[in-house]
Formats: sequence, structure tokens, C-alpha cells
Amino acid sequence: MTSHVLTVVCQSKRGIVAAISGKLAELGCNITDSAQFDDPGTGQFFMRVSFVSETGAEQAELERGFGPIGQDFDMQWAMHDDATKMKVILMVSRFGHCLNDLLYRCRIGALPIDIVGVISNHMDYQKVVVNQDIPFHCIKVTKENKPQAEAAIMQVVQDTGAELIVLARYMQILSDDMCQKMSGRIINIHHSFLPSFKGANPYKQAFERGVKLIGATAHYVTADLDEGPIIEQDTVRITHAQSPEDYVSLGRDVEAQVLSRAIHAHIHHRVLINGNKTVVFPASPGSYASERMG
Repeated sequence: MTSHVLTVVCQSKRGIVAAISGKLAELGCNITDSAQFDDPGTGQFFMRVSFVSETGAEQAELERGFGPIGQDFDMQWAMHDDATKMKVILMVSRFGHCLNDLLYRCRIGALPIDIVGVISNHMDYQKVVVNQDIPFHCIKVTKENKPQAEAAIMQVVQDTGAELIVLARYMQILSDDMCQKMSGRIINIHHSFLPSFKGANPYKQAFERGVKLIGATAHYVTADLDEGPIIEQDTVRITHAQSPEDYVSLGRDVEAQVLSRAIHAHIHHRVLINGNKTVVFPASPGSYASERMG
């Protein structure tokens, strides 16, 4: 039986859950996992439902059958085949910890994505990438060629059919136009010190201030730099005994973990944007299982 995921956003009103569950039952589907959230501040309703078709119905047939419910409640809804891997482009500059972590997680099945290309403005990780039979694109970026470079990036996205861009420590600012074109489909990772510690060396600034927690934040990219809706965050404790170099090493680990968790949530359709925030539903049973361990 094929597993599907249904996501729903609409104005909250009585009868939505009953209508959704009733229609899925009518279509021969069995719900295996469900989560919902009512935002009292906005009156918005959010829901994610995992289900299997016990009749073997194709997704197009299920979408046609569910359509009237979507219209009745004026829903923004989408249905996804859970077995289809999302096509992802990774972008990196010269810090490779997130890239290497994502390549490994993908290889062992812990992060079920189809990496259709890696884009970098440097050649540092070409061999690492091509050795895994993944296309590598070096697109140099300067002040003079930035529009042309970004057009080349978007051409790769178009040619590969990529549904998500992951900035795995890509150290170039994207244009407002690209952010708008790919709204809700670009995830970035950065240290959690923003906006407290801006600049080129946030870990040194944090060390000088004697902070006791360092961390990382994964968020959707918007035209407002580092202000997009947050998907995932985490921290690691430190003490007075750590050096600035320790901060960097600990920061690398938490950045890689936070980014992978954010991607996991996105590809399993667990993240729904709620204005400047997100609703992130829990993972369905079995979604963290890996195919192998090495």
C-alpha cells in the first residue's frame, strides 16, 4: 500500500477534522498518523495527515476525490506520495561540515532526498561530490557578475527540477528576486548569535563575552537576511574553559545537526508557514529509520 501525506491550511471552523477523516475513509484510505494545530491569534488551522490507500488508488484519483472538501473549507492543501524523494540542490562555499554531514546522511538513507547537484563558488569540494556521482557546479560570484551567477544557479535549479535549495554554509547573499521565486523552498543555517553577534567572527565575539550557550538556527530564506521563518534550533553548553577554537568545533556539530533536522522536517511535509513563524509537526513513526549504518 502506498503511503501519502496530506497537508491543510485554512481558517479554523467546526467540522474540518471530521470532513477530512470522513472523506479519506470514503476514498478507501486508512489514517496512520495525524497532527493538527489551531492558532488562536490568527484563527488559522493547520493539519498534517499520513494515510495509506487500501484500494490502491493513484494519487491523482485521491486528489480529485478530496478536491470538493478543499473547496468547501477554502483550504490550501497538498497531497504527497511519501515514497517519492524530494529533489534537492546543496550550495556550499568553503566550510564543508554541513555538506559532508548531509552527503553521509543521504548515503545511509537517514535523510531520504535525491541530491541532484551541488553548487559552490569554490572548487574545494568538487572531488568529494563527484566521487559520489553527484553533479558539481562551480559558479564563481563577484560584485560584477552577481546577476549572471544567480541566473546560472537558477538554470541549474530549473534543469534538475530541484524542489529545495539548501544553503549548507553558502556564504553569498541571495537577491530579493531569487528569494521570492523560491519562497519557502530555500533553507539556510547560521549560528544563533544573530543579531547579537554580527560580523565575520561571531564565535570570537561570543568567547569574549563569556557566553554559556552556543547554537544554530535553520530557517527559510527571505529577502530580509536571516529573518525568515525558523524551522529548527538547538544549543550546546560550554564553560569558561573552552577556547574560541572549541566554540567553532562545537558550533560545527550543532549546525550540522540542526540543518539535517530542518531538512528532514521539510521533506516529510511537516513544516507549514504561519506568517513569520512555522508550525512544525512531529515526525511520523518510522521516518527516522535508516536503510543502513555505513
